Amino acid sequence: MTNSADQTPNATPAGRAPLPGSARPPAAGMQAASVPAGAEARIEATLVLRRRAELPESVVRGTAISRDELAAKYGADPADVERVTAALAEHGIEVLSVDPASRRLRVAGTVEALQAAFGTSLEWAESEAPSGGRVAHWHRTGELSLPEQLSGVVTAVLGLDSRPQARANFRAVLPHAVSSSYTPVQLSDIYSFPAGTDGGGRTIAIIELGGGFDASDLDTYFAGIGVASPTVTAVGVDGAQNRPGGDPNGADGEVALDIEVVGGLAPAASIVVYFAPNTDAGFVDAVAQAAHASPTPDAISISWGQSEDQWTAQARQAMDDAFADAVALGVTVTVAAGDDGSADRQADGKPHVDFPASSPHVLACGGTRLEVDGSGRVTAETVWNDGSGGGATGGGVSAAFELPDWQQPVDVPAAAGGRTGRGVPDVAAVADPETGYAVRVDGHDTVIGGTSAVAPLWAALVARLVQATGAPLGLAQTALYADAVKGRSPAGFRDITSGENGAYSATAGWDACTGLGVPDGEALLKAVQS
Repeated sequence: MTNSADQTPNATPAGRAPLPGSARPPAAGMQAASVPAGAEARIEATLVLRRRAELPESVVRGTAISRDELAAKYGADPADVERVTAALAEHGIEVLSVDPASRRLRVAGTVEALQAAFGTSLEWAESEAPSGGRVAHWHRTGELSLPEQLSGVVTAVLGLDSRPQARANFRAVLPHAVSSSYTPVQLSDIYSFPAGTDGGGRTIAIIELGGGFDASDLDTYFAGIGVASPTVTAVGVDGAQNRPGGDPNGADGEVALDIEVVGGLAPAASIVVYFAPNTDAGFVDAVAQAAHASPTPDAISISWGQSEDQWTAQARQAMDDAFADAVALGVTVTVAAGDDGSADRQADGKPHVDFPASSPHVLACGGTRLEVDGSGRVTAETVWNDGSGGGATGGGVSAAFELPDWQQPVDVPAAAGGRTGRGVPDVAAVADPETGYAVRVDGHDTVIGGTSAVAPLWAALVARLVQATGAPLGLAQTALYADAVKGRSPAGFRDITSGENGAYSATAGWDACTGLGVPDGEALLKAVQS
């Protein structure tokens, strides 16, 4: 698939303006298909509007602000909302909901109305999904355009093309391939999560783009590991809902893994699971809804992603803006770094990083292989890499995001062309399915791995750190990297120095395989407190 940035913009008619970053290439393996009855009568999409003022870095990194303050200073201007609503009405497009704080309008219209409003052509098609198989969806190519009066006001139009945007970064293995497995309770001891904490009074949000869970499975699982069942609430976004599919190797496996890791490590925390369609609109809407919820979550865990060059620039920016809102509100967003090594399933022979892990406003989570002895002492922990087809931790250097200043001391290597971008990951924990997580999904006990498990592990650790300190972490990297230098991991981390993920090798200090290393929770608490 061609990078969307390489597409030639369509000619824009008079009275209209191109929407920067909206160009889409054809979906992989796209073939036209017959439109389902009634589908053309109503399509929903999400529009993102500009901020009334830019969000300063001092706000992103400072003391958490309230949702009301964020909305009043950095949300959508009411005049912009009125202007967009009026322009859409001229095309017969209905505004279903408005959230000025997150600057989003949810809209609906016929195929004809949306094509006219946004200067595109929509067709029903089948294509290859990021996780494999084929899926039917609305499809478009090329660049969108806007009525001229909306130029600069609307920054993204998402969801017209409803192709799947991401895949779950988890790996299941056959039972004979498992050499060892761990429960969250065991990992709490292995990684020295702070004593006297259990997530009490904290809230952790989880983003899911498919699948579902059965409460009886969760009760059975938590009883089996000796933990009280946590409070788990399912929230539907854009029409999606908790819908178990009965396939332990499908999205249900991701959902169970996320909830059971969070619940096993922070059993007293409230867990809110947001189910959204697997589209660019659904993904952004779920993150924004979770970040702006009441109460504000302490952490948002995301285990879904795709190579950053398989996103439109407008969708990447809208998602990164949603993460910037989250950290300004005091939320720490933990994201899986990917399960396909430095290539991230791209066939051009070059390194790629996964998004949203490459956003500078999230804590990117890489993976290790973990071995312990009978007493629970770590005997070996190396970079997760099971070879061709077996999975390996993602990691590398972003081509879309600049190197953040908090990461400059660790000497992130140059990417293609000599440019140095945001380095991925920031942190790590066990991810190899051969030394994976004991979970229960769709009535079956099994072992699952992948960096999907690392994001909820770190989300639970964040909640316990917040519980211990009484203060949100927000953009946690500013604290975690505070004492990091080239060749040395800071306090609170155990360095991983052996292994590789393809293009990158583990070294002393930060590297593009396991970041700063795996957590020593007690030491990390002291470092954060200081």
